[in-house]
Amino acid sequence: MTEALRIGIAGLGTVGASVARVLVEKAAELTRQCGRPITVTAVSARDRGKDRGVDLGDIAWFDDPVELARSNGIDVFVELMGGDEGAPREAVKAALEAGRHVVTANKALLAKHGVALAEIAEKKGVLLNYEAAVAGGIPVIKTMREAMAGNSVSRVFGILNGTCNYILTRMEAEGLTFEACLKDAQRLGYAEADPTFDIEGNDTAHKLSILTSLAFGTRIAANDIYLEGISNITQADIRAASDLGYRIKLLGVAQRTESGIEQRVHPTMVPTASVIAQVHGVTNAVAIETDILGELLLSGPGAGGNATASAVVGDIADIAKSRPGFQHGPVFGRPAKELKPYKKAQMRSHAGGYFIRLTVHDRVGVFAAVARRMADNDISLESIVQHAAGANGDDKKTVILVTHETTEAAVRKAVDGVTKDGHLVDKPQVIRIERAG
Repeated sequence: MTEALRIGIAGLGTVGASVARVLVEKAAELTRQCGRPITVTAVSARDRGKDRGVDLGDIAWFDDPVELARSNGIDVFVELMGGDEGAPREAVKAALEAGRHVVTANKALLAKHGVALAEIAEKKGVLLNYEAAVAGGIPVIKTMREAMAGNSVSRVFGILNGTCNYILTRMEAEGLTFEACLKDAQRLGYAEADPTFDIEGNDTAHKLSILTSLAFGTRIAANDIYLEGISNITQADIRAASDLGYRIKLLGVAQRTESGIEQRVHPTMVPTASVIAQVHGVTNAVAIETDILGELLLSGPGAGGNATASAVVGDIADIAKSRPGFQHGPVFGRPAKELKPYKKAQMRSHAGGYFIRLTVHDRVGVFAAVARRMADNDISLESIVQHAAGANGDDKKTVILVTHETTEAAVRKAVDGVTKDGHLVDKPQVIRIERAG
């Protein structure tokens, strides 16, 4: 039998411990599937004494992950520390330069340094696998990188953050406030103590930037993504969406336009009957629209130790199945040196238009003034609904508008005009309505 593939794991948190446990417990099955044994020979973590549910007694321990990455005792370096600078970056770079294959779940590292690391991997003829970095256990990277040869992608979009999807699902199903749902998500371990990275869309943006590079052959440009989180979503928005036949989801969207590639992360209204609207809880989903295949939707567990560990183990198994002398494919589907500079597109119109919720003073002329601001900016309205003042006698009312296709600039200019007119009581709400499968 071919000699064992030797694995070094840096980071033994929830995911790292799960990976080590799967590799030990499923050793015989993995050997049959891959044609060679897979053995964890070395690890690196902060606390040697912590119980991680797997026996690591006979495994070499490194206090320095960079030293582990350079070790001659491993063939594959598995980076599960997290973070885009410091030890994770230095260790991955050291492993690639030493001719070691690398598997990582680190979307932040790839979003910032992925192209540079890909250039090293391709120069050294080793693999840089990262299935677990996007959408957890869903095999979207493998699908886009290997299974869609010849397809031209026009749009890729999806639910890429389980925390946000869990919160929005609970808000709709139980009528809870955003704050109550977030607190419960933290209690259940779905959200961090500081949830900003998730709820303000940064996590989704990192994942989307990687998908954009795979889809359109561009260099990763995570800093060029229009970003808007879900912290300003209220029960009024949830109820209005439902009344109009929509459901609110935080989507990451990348699409090819005449002026370049458009990347955006924001709350979106999708038709209740659409498939992606049925994705609930911590589940993720990615839709890919192509010229040959049409639309493909992948859905499944997007986070958690087991889902992420499954993707990491899958990447390790792919390396185990490869053979010496085999020419590995490029990290991002095209040679890293041939990835095109990212050309940011103007935020343009999109199918479905916009939902606009305005809380205004309850006085004569406000309704007409709002409609006039829309007309002045060439915004065609599909519907406009005016809700009377509340039973408590508040001197305000809600105006809900749904537009036909228009531009981001036109909507913002119109809303700014209503604000300057002095008609608003609270901050306006603008949510895009997205065509979705």
